[in-house]
Amino acid sequence: MVTASVLAPALAASPATAQRNADTVPVQLLALNDLHGNLDAVEGPAGAVTRTGPDGAPEKVQAGGVARLATLLDKSRADAAGHESLTVAAGDMIGGSPLLSAAFHDEPTVDALEALGLDVTAVGNHEFDEGPDELHRMRHGGCHPEGGCSIEGKPYDGTDFPYLAANVTRKQAAERKAPGDPILPPYWIKKLPGGERIGFIGLTTRHTAASVSASMVRDLEFGDEVRTIDRYADELDRKGVKAIVTLLHEGGERAGRTYDADCDTEGPGSRLSGPVKEIAGRASAKVDAFVTGHTHEPYTCTVTDPEGQPRLVTQGASFGRTFTDLRFDIDRATGDVVRSSASAGNHVVTPETERQPAVRKTVEEWRARSADLARKPVGHIAADIPGRGSDQLETPLGDLITDTQVEATRGEGAELALLNWGGMRADLTHRASGDEGDGVVTYGEAFQVQPFGNPLVTMTLTGAQLREVLRQQFSGANAGSPEVLQLSDALRYEADLSREGAARLLEDTIRVKGEPLRDDATYRVTVNDFLAEGGNGFSALKKGTDRESSTTDLAAFTDYLGNHSSPENPLPRPAADRVTLR
Repeated sequence: MVTASVLAPALAASPATAQRNADTVPVQLLALNDLHGNLDAVEGPAGAVTRTGPDGAPEKVQAGGVARLATLLDKSRADAAGHESLTVAAGDMIGGSPLLSAAFHDEPTVDALEALGLDVTAVGNHEFDEGPDELHRMRHGGCHPEGGCSIEGKPYDGTDFPYLAANVTRKQAAERKAPGDPILPPYWIKKLPGGERIGFIGLTTRHTAASVSASMVRDLEFGDEVRTIDRYADELDRKGVKAIVTLLHEGGERAGRTYDADCDTEGPGSRLSGPVKEIAGRASAKVDAFVTGHTHEPYTCTVTDPEGQPRLVTQGASFGRTFTDLRFDIDRATGDVVRSSASAGNHVVTPETERQPAVRKTVEEWRARSADLARKPVGHIAADIPGRGSDQLETPLGDLITDTQVEATRGEGAELALLNWGGMRADLTHRASGDEGDGVVTYGEAFQVQPFGNPLVTMTLTGAQLREVLRQQFSGANAGSPEVLQLSDALRYEADLSREGAARLLEDTIRVKGEPLRDDATYRVTVNDFLAEGGNGFSALKKGTDRESSTTDLAAFTDYLGNHSSPENPLPRPAADRVTLR
């Protein structure tokens, strides 16, 4: 069996803590995040991990697959013999899933997570893709209200593990000022065999409402992360729980090119940026470690807490490509974590790893139920068409998808289409993923690219409003990290990323069908319903008028592939030349 590569510990265990004694209890946390129902390894660049190779240079390796992940979790547990081992997750374990899971409302992913031993998870934004009622069904069981029972005669029985949602409450009536109770438990307490207890606080980013369709969460509030953590850390402390870990679906970015780059080169968290660094630096010092998610960036870092003590902040890569192994000791006398004993490493789930039999059996049983639909050919491509795995802000797959959306909505007068980066979830790869043959795009592969089935909304924007949409790629919520929209063929512009904010957009270069954008003109623009409701900071799209919706992003994609490609004339890779970056 080939095992995973290991990241150097963010905090090295000292000689005093390397030798266990009766005064402490060694604990292992195996941490996951952002699986998104990817039971199989993701093909192409989106399924790769960049690590440091034998010669010290970065190298890319393909990674993922829950049955392989289960094998490595088993091995890590065995390697940590004598530790109390728990498996935890930081959200987005479901939602945006490939066909294998999504065809059955993500029940296959729940089965797989139970089989590999998940103990507890926080909610992420994608747990709300179908609203809070569906999240409650996922947790507590019952057949889908529209799809019925996935297995005839066998109602779905819910998760064996708890979902935590400390900062998610129902919107309160105007006369009520007190915060409401969370829609799911705010924390979970695990009692170890020796009587020691660990409290896990679970929550999602306060920006969840801007990260999913607004219609799904309009009745929910997502509270401030620091205030929520402080509240429940105090409550756990009053209950005598001193060892506390936060499972937070909010993350950061790391500066290193590889997943195993040193995060603390110039001091605690020196190479970490983004929201989680501030949250971990401000939240209650009663919390001993943060397991995070959302940004899909693998890191193990330390951040100094408000009392000046270092604490671990970790995240694994998305789609089951890596997992994190955290270890620390609990002082038997105080019940608290011995911070100096803490260490963590990320492990890559490499393709050579053997599949764990029980999890493999679970996955294959679900695969058999969707095999015919998944294998159905829907188109042909002449080369790889990178999307989610591209390292460019404009992607060939983004070009293709937006063109499919214009064609699908011409009946509503569409001239242009715009797509958010998160609206494409994978790449199209030329190499066959099964027995369909190279260059064949199956329905399952198309579904993996466009898994949400988002309705497409065609609206009228003035030129001034369209200009503002393009400005919002670089300003407001997107000022720190540009959200460059994917564009259909009729739209062109240039941007200078050396500038700041909206000034990055070179407005006099905007062209529609080769003509300069006119503020007083009107344009028919198609977007998915997430963007139409102002998602990802594009509030200008909420001003669009004369809205019409007749199809979904997935239907537009598969119809276009079928109408414009064949074995003799496969689709070429788009040039991705619609946005010129200086």
